[in-house]
Amino acid sequence: MKIYVTLSFLLFFTLSVCCQKRKFGIGTPKIPKHVTKLPEEQWFDQKIDHFRPTDLRTWKQRYFVNDTFFNGSSSSPIFLMIGGEGEASAKWMVAGAWIEFAEKLGALCFQLEHRFYGKSRPLPNKSVESLEYLNSEQALGDLAEFIGSMNRKYNLQPENKWIAFGGSYPGSLAAWVRYKFPHLVHASISSSGPLLAKADFKEYNEVVKDSLSYFNKDCVSPVRLANKHLTKLFQDPSGGTILTKMFRLCAPLDIENINDVYNLAQTLSDNFAGIVQYNKDNRITDSPTAKITIDDICKIMTSSRVDTPLESYAAVNSMMLNLTNQTCLDYKYDEMLDVMRKTEWSEDPTDAGRQWIYQTCVEFGFYQTSSTSGELFGPNFPFEFFLKQCSDIYGRRFDYNLLEHAINRTNNMYGELKIRATRVMFVHGSIDPWHALGITESKNPSTPTIFIKGTAHCADMYPSADTDIPQLKEARKEIFSQIKKWLNDI
Repeated sequence: MKIYVTLSFLLFFTLSVCCQKRKFGIGTPKIPKHVTKLPEEQWFDQKIDHFRPTDLRTWKQRYFVNDTFFNGSSSSPIFLMIGGEGEASAKWMVAGAWIEFAEKLGALCFQLEHRFYGKSRPLPNKSVESLEYLNSEQALGDLAEFIGSMNRKYNLQPENKWIAFGGSYPGSLAAWVRYKFPHLVHASISSSGPLLAKADFKEYNEVVKDSLSYFNKDCVSPVRLANKHLTKLFQDPSGGTILTKMFRLCAPLDIENINDVYNLAQTLSDNFAGIVQYNKDNRITDSPTAKITIDDICKIMTSSRVDTPLESYAAVNSMMLNLTNQTCLDYKYDEMLDVMRKTEWSEDPTDAGRQWIYQTCVEFGFYQTSSTSGELFGPNFPFEFFLKQCSDIYGRRFDYNLLEHAINRTNNMYGELKIRATRVMFVHGSIDPWHALGITESKNPSTPTIFIKGTAHCADMYPSADTDIPQLKEARKEIFSQIKKWLNDI
């Protein structure tokens, strides 16, 4: 079996084998032993287009409900878990920090799946014409319509205050829905949400470097040296043969094919970036690589049992392949394009690559580049490589000016790091690279922040565990205290 690889992008779930690396989003929580049945999926008649009143078309959007703790009182809060760039999971309806909060407060809990992800499919295909209805604005419109409908269905009163929760891209949506619809959403908890859209997100790998050093001060140097050696081999006539064998590539590497070179280099960096982002976060996933930590990869990189840092770098890659039962690493750029160009819906509801890359091309950027020799992963996947994929996948010309226009529009629409929302708490982990695009400090008491030293992407959202570090335990207490305070605000 081959593993397909391509640019880093943002996805709600992580899988062991896929067409693309996932470097955004969250996994699923561990189900408590006392839970024997998960909530069943339900369906909501949603508008296709919230910005054309004359368009009366609708589609079925999936959601889940947990009313176990709700007593129907007008003082009970309503919790809303916002879905993101992947399939919604009923497991989140019975586990996670928000469920622990809900039980204590008697909350009615909903989870709404994001349009074009999972089973929420507004249109018959994923053509570019269909994807024009996929963006954060339409997703916020979905949330507003859903809240209004549930208020009517459950006869909820103004005193039943809605609290929105989201992690990763849904963390951004949690902040934005409070900003755009303050009359519907009383408060929001935004976990690991990037609020600043940015084309060249080079800061991502800068945080990766800092996070490696945080756990092992000797780890960064061999990673950097390995990539310097890798860069030299990319320029050596015999380099393709050496790298094909060393990194167990499924096909011989042609160093003249620059797209394959970029794709390979970026994929190898993902072995480190993905582990850093999700380090010890308590998520549950089918992927055995989720158990690998920064300590594990740094131990390999600083081992004296191999001759060169590049061999250690290859050893990390082999470990990841072995754990996922892969015989080789498929890095071919054109094969990735074949997968991403498919417009028909897959039977697999976790298939989300084409949708999310489209959102990065038309709204966010977020391209985690490495384009100079001084960077941790060298100059081997520059911004132009990511922008080219937008054109190659969707068959439309994307250039820097077009992307900058889209990003400026996103930042103007939501206020980026100067968002003027109130009653939003921003939570980030210090080793999570996405905190570089989020709000980690605030002097405004209506928008408090928690910056958790030593924790990863969305770590605060998972169920509490005895093994959690003290600062993570304290963060959950602080979040709960803030929710209780906001529920008393008029």
